[in-house]
Amino acid sequence: MAHSSDGVTGVVHLEPEVGERVRGVAGGLGGTEDLAEDLTRPELMAARQTGDVALVHSWEMVTAVDGPGTRMTLFLSGCPLRCLYCHNPDTMEMRTGTLEKVEDVVKRITRYKRVFQASQGGLTISGGEPLFQIAFTRRVLAEVHAAGIHTAIDTSGFLGSRLRDEDLDNIDLVLLDVKSGDPDTYKRVTSRELQPTIDFGDRLAAANKPVWVRFVLVPGLTDDPANVASVADIVSRWPNVERVEVLPFHNMGADKWRELDMTYQLSDVRPPTPESVNEVREVFRSRGMLTY
Repeated sequence: MAHSSDGVTGVVHLEPEVGERVRGVAGGLGGTEDLAEDLTRPELMAARQTGDVALVHSWEMVTAVDGPGTRMTLFLSGCPLRCLYCHNPDTMEMRTGTLEKVEDVVKRITRYKRVFQASQGGLTISGGEPLFQIAFTRRVLAEVHAAGIHTAIDTSGFLGSRLRDEDLDNIDLVLLDVKSGDPDTYKRVTSRELQPTIDFGDRLAAANKPVWVRFVLVPGLTDDPANVASVADIVSRWPNVERVEVLPFHNMGADKWRELDMTYQLSDVRPPTPESVNEVREVFRSRGMLTY
């Protein structure tokens, strides 16, 4: 298994393997360079619609991140949001990644079943936005869940309506990113609307689906006390939320924005102080929620 470590966080980055990729540019959407030798553009588009293939940005093997236990995190390309603090802006467009076949991805994941069982871990599909390439995500979740592996998705919830009820049955945990509780702030952060996330959260609560909420604290953007209180008010009415994670903003993705010739608007923003992070955590704790 080809892999490398970043030497700082202990995250293991998994590399594409021979036999685990479909060669070529994703019909003008990125990937390796010789797809024309393998698939015509109509064939590729049909394969994406059925979930036979997807553009995979990267893989990581992590512990106590993106869900319980040791997780294989599969990052897919494509996202409808344009978050100002995104640390993987190269996942926004369908331009970078490796085009991979669903059966090879499932095979690679299930090879780690014993590791997942020993650590009570599993698979997390992230991005980008995992529901952007919904057909592929749907098939991977169904097959991996059927194999007895814990499954999770890391999502903004903006595309939550794409999930069918039977899809929810194949998801053991939802990591739900609630980026703001104020609609105007949410739009400033993401360029999208807040309501779809609330609607998805309500649906998960009605289904009693386990949820971990994530909230990124960005000084001058999401840290207004009224906004924090609004997030806490929204989340506290979902009894299925098992924990809340308040994540301090960092600008480690700034270099990627510059490399992509994209304007990074938060270059002058510094991470929140530990004291301010704890104050926000206390807002959630005051509503009876387990908060980290």
